[in-house]
Amino acid sequence: MTVDAPLRSLLLEALRLKELPRAGWVRAGVPAAESVAAHSWGVAWLALVLCPPGLDRGRVLAMAVLHDLAEVRTGDLTPVDGVSAAEKSQREAAALEAILAPLGNAAELVALWREFEGRQSPEARFVRACDKLDMALQARRYGALHGLDLGEFVDSALEELGEGELAALVG
Repeated sequence: MTVDAPLRSLLLEALRLKELPRAGWVRAGVPAAESVAAHSWGVAWLALVLCPPGLDRGRVLAMAVLHDLAEVRTGDLTPVDGVSAAEKSQREAAALEAILAPLGNAAELVALWREFEGRQSPEARFVRACDKLDMALQARRYGALHGLDLGEFVDSALEELGEGELAALVG
């Protein structure tokens, strides 16, 4: 395999997600808050072990890995940042397209991300649920570990998860 400079640059840039702390946890006062990469791993882990039999696990895992990749360029924008959902989506789409441009399958990966963002398939909706479940479980963990009231994160996740089996895992 020949590795060219743009590909190497993409690989190295994506690793910066390991250094980007999750903004919501920082705002809430969580010491040593998890990185965006750690969160993405959590989403991928949940997706792997909880994936229902009727879904395409490969697509699910690809969406889980891709879902926050754009944040390496946009930062972890949260609702308190004053950026509309439409603007956030536009910024992230542009960033993701630029990040993935060196890949031969960039269009396919961007399409998967757009499918996730638009919740256009059962796989996308499941990954979105895993995204919220990871946040809720992490809030429970941080709350217990640091004595913090992180109920806003749990409530936000449960609002989206509804009454299903994934919500029951939050406890």
